[in-house]
Amino acid sequence: MFSNIMSKVIKMRHVLFALVLLGGSLAMKATPKDSLQNFNYFFLEAIRQQEMGNFTAAFDLLRHAQDLNPQSSEVCYHLATFFAEIKKDSLAREYLEKATNLAPKNMAYQERLAKFYISQKDYPSAIKSLERLYELNKTRSDVLRLLYQLYSLQNEFKMMLICLERLEVIEGTNEQTSLDKMYIYEQMGEKRKGYEELKALINSHPLELNYRVMLGNWLLQNGRKREAFKTYQEVLKEDPDNSLAKISLIDYYENIGDKERARRIVHEVLQSPKTQKAVKQELLRQIVSSSQKDNNPDSTEVMRLFSLTLATPQEDAEIYMLKAAYMNYLKLPKEKVNSVYEQALEVEPDNLTARLSFIENLWLKEDYDKVIAICQPAIEYNPYELAFYYFQGMAQFQKRDNDAALETFRKGVGQIKPDSNPVIVSDFYAIMGDILHEKGRNDEAFQAYDSCLQWKADNITALNNYAYYLSVENKNLSKAEQMSYKTVKAEPNNSTYLDTYAWILFQQKRYEEAKIYIEQAIRNDSTLSNVVLEHIGDIYSQTGNTDKAVEYWQKALEAGNSSAILRKKIEQKKYIVE
Repeated sequence: MFSNIMSKVIKMRHVLFALVLLGGSLAMKATPKDSLQNFNYFFLEAIRQQEMGNFTAAFDLLRHAQDLNPQSSEVCYHLATFFAEIKKDSLAREYLEKATNLAPKNMAYQERLAKFYISQKDYPSAIKSLERLYELNKTRSDVLRLLYQLYSLQNEFKMMLICLERLEVIEGTNEQTSLDKMYIYEQMGEKRKGYEELKALINSHPLELNYRVMLGNWLLQNGRKREAFKTYQEVLKEDPDNSLAKISLIDYYENIGDKERARRIVHEVLQSPKTQKAVKQELLRQIVSSSQKDNNPDSTEVMRLFSLTLATPQEDAEIYMLKAAYMNYLKLPKEKVNSVYEQALEVEPDNLTARLSFIENLWLKEDYDKVIAICQPAIEYNPYELAFYYFQGMAQFQKRDNDAALETFRKGVGQIKPDSNPVIVSDFYAIMGDILHEKGRNDEAFQAYDSCLQWKADNITALNNYAYYLSVENKNLSKAEQMSYKTVKAEPNNSTYLDTYAWILFQQKRYEEAKIYIEQAIRNDSTLSNVVLEHIGDIYSQTGNTDKAVEYWQKALEAGNSSAILRKKIEQKKYIVE
């Protein structure tokens, strides 16, 4: 009954694990000897069948073992695992609870039950299980952290504090624990205790100036401005370059309305080579965020601050990229953003994001020479990044430098891996197919198209081109018709795809069907190419409408089709096989 379901069950643990769960012995004092032996046999055979992947047999054996010994916690636990895997949650819960009730000191059962409750979002029950688990092993800091999170979800602040105190017994005091306690006391409205916790942290780490800055921040947030200012000044007296104290002073001056002093410190922090990069980045992000919220944002001042920051030598491109992101947000001209990308690449030539963003902007401008120039060193720095081969090859293709494009794509193909982007790989092969066909190397072109469609079966452009080139050669028309139909189904108003499909039908001598699709192409496009116009004439000729055929052949001639065959068609007023 479970043959279709049990195939989903993951491979179970080894028989040895089953014996561990049994606690080293399968004996049950209340069970007669023969019955116990039978139980042992069926249970261990069930585990063996699980290991072999015979899940239906394993399940039935476990059921039979349960009939022999309904009080076996091991059987209940394994049955719960089965039910959980087949998404029978109520039964999984029932059997897990029964297993833990039968063996309340089994930590594996308690932990599994707690995780199950969490997956069901039954946090109160999960808390009870984890508390029992903690009582069984009071060195489990991971259990305490999970309990802390669950109590936090329930807003049980007192129990959160208890969890932190238990953690301190195991791990000792640390900054994060003290900060967590401060937060909890704040939530409970017990500010005095929060203050005392922070003071205790400072006293235990007297040389850590940043803790004193945190105290100043607490004082400022609680309206004790003079004390906060004094604290910051004391820190800066000991360490004049303390960035966090300076950042806090900015907040202080903003708080008392002294904008000018706040501005001066911002400049000082951003200009100083001693300010950590992370501090500068965070300050700039805050400035940008504040500017975006302002009804009358001063983007000029923000840009000036970026320039001020970047006037000092940079170790990497991160602040340049932050500036470029802000400029994009302001929708500044791409040329200006590109100059920032160039600066970023001077500092960090292998910065993937900067180079790709720069290339994408250049591509939109159709500056193919610059795209090629940017891609060439990129391939040296990032030889496994297919996007650079893609953009370089496409730029060369757009410049009609097909030999160079073909070479670039071939190098890119050499970097393809099973997890490569299928869209890029498919396009590699598609363009290679187009180039090879143009060179008259049709067998190689068709191989390239086949590879393209293996990576992305719905590459519409490749499907159309491949189908059309097969039809021109009048070969493998059944395959061509199937591919072309996919393009028409995907884009039913695309005149190019409609023409391809119509022409394949024509080659198959399905003239009336071809006429239906070619007339759809006519309705959807008033600027048809001379090749399509000739096809229209051919189809009308083979469906008995000679006047229409000559009309469209003449249009094809006027549109630049100088084929000798076309002139004969017009003269003889009939279709001529090429």
